[in-house]
This record gives sequence, C-alpha cells and structure tokens, in this order.
Amino acid sequence: MNKEKSFIKASTVLFDFDGTIMNTNALIIDSWQHTYRTLEGREEDEETIVRTFGEPLVKSMEKAFPHVDPNESVEIYRSYHRDSFGERITIFPGMKELIYELYHRGFKLAVVTSRARLTTEEAMVKYGIKDYFHSVVTCDDTTKHKPDPEPVYIALRQLNSTPEESIMIGDSMYDIVCARNAGVRSVLVGWALAVTVEEKNGPEGPDYIIPNAKDLSNMLEL
Repeated sequence: MNKEKSFIKASTVLFDFDGTIMNTNALIIDSWQHTYRTLEGREEDEETIVRTFGEPLVKSMEKAFPHVDPNESVEIYRSYHRDSFGERITIFPGMKELIYELYHRGFKLAVVTSRARLTTEEAMVKYGIKDYFHSVVTCDDTTKHKPDPEPVYIALRQLNSTPEESIMIGDSMYDIVCARNAGVRSVLVGWALAVTVEEKNGPEGPDYIIPNAKDLSNMLEL
C-alpha cells in the first residue's frame, strides 16, 4: 500500500498539537535541556529528548529523573517553557489553511494533545485557529493519556462521532498507537521528528503518511 497517496473517507479529524499543528520542537528541547542543567548540571543528547515527544510530561520526567519529585522537575521545565512559549512557537506551513478549509467543508475537528490546556489554547488563540475546533482534549481532561485511547474517546463523545468515521493526525508513535487502540485510522505527518523509518514502514506504523498539509486536504472526503 502506498501510504502517501491513498484516499481517505472520514467526517471527523483529530489533530495532535505539538509537532503536528504547532512547531514547538526547539522550545521543547530547550526546556528539557534547561531542566537537565538545573537538576544534573549537564545537557542530554537531543535524540533521547526527541523520543519523549508525545508522551505526557510527568511520565517522561519520572523516567528521566527518578530520584526527583516529578512536581519539581515539571515545574522547572514549565517555568522555562512558559517564559518563552509565546515568542518561540510557530504554526507549521499549510496547517492554518488546512484547518480553515476542513472546517468550512463540514468536517468535525478536534485537538487531542498531551499538553496542558493553558498553553494549548494560548497558541490556538494566537494563530487564530481556536474557533475552528469543535473539541479540545488536553492532559487536564483525563488521567489516562496517549497511547491509551481514552483521550480520543473523550473527543469522539464530544463530537458525537464514531471511530470508524474518524482519523487521527500526529507526529509520534504515541499518536499512532493511541489511534489504533481507539479503532481510529492514523495519519503521520511528514515533518515528524520522533518516528524512525522502521516505525513509519513497519506493520505497526501509520495507515497513511502525508508529506505536507495540502496533501491531507486533497486526500480527505466526507
């Protein structure tokens, strides 16, 4: 199957946020490095940090700093992150146009993210896309996180949609596995940093891969 040129029929589109809609990659890496410098006096290899993309922050912190209270490490990370967030984030090319187009074509749209609601909505407002989403599910809305299917289930209940009519757009294997666990088809964005070639093309990989945002618009039909 050619994952880049397949036709997709769906009524509901679920978007991951970090690394999918919004380019927060550099800020996330810098926030992690700040946390490593503060707690351990060193920096970490970037590939190790990138592998945490898509995972809830508290869980990543527990694994990275097992001898530190995760509330402390999360606050170190988030204080740095908050101070730079508004200036450092950008929306990926074509994503704003894609969201506008899908909304006006009648698709039901949701954000399903492991990020906190405060900064998620801050970025959505800044780039003028918040009003185009019918549902926003963040880590504040559930105790179960990707790859558990619960965040997707919450969005589907809010949208009155079924898994069979839905697709999930993401940049990490947490998104892809979350979608699969929920019975939703998965779409990996071509600008993903955290997915290897083997993961992209393996049996547990995404159902589709899109090189750029416009490709998804061309592939989708109600």
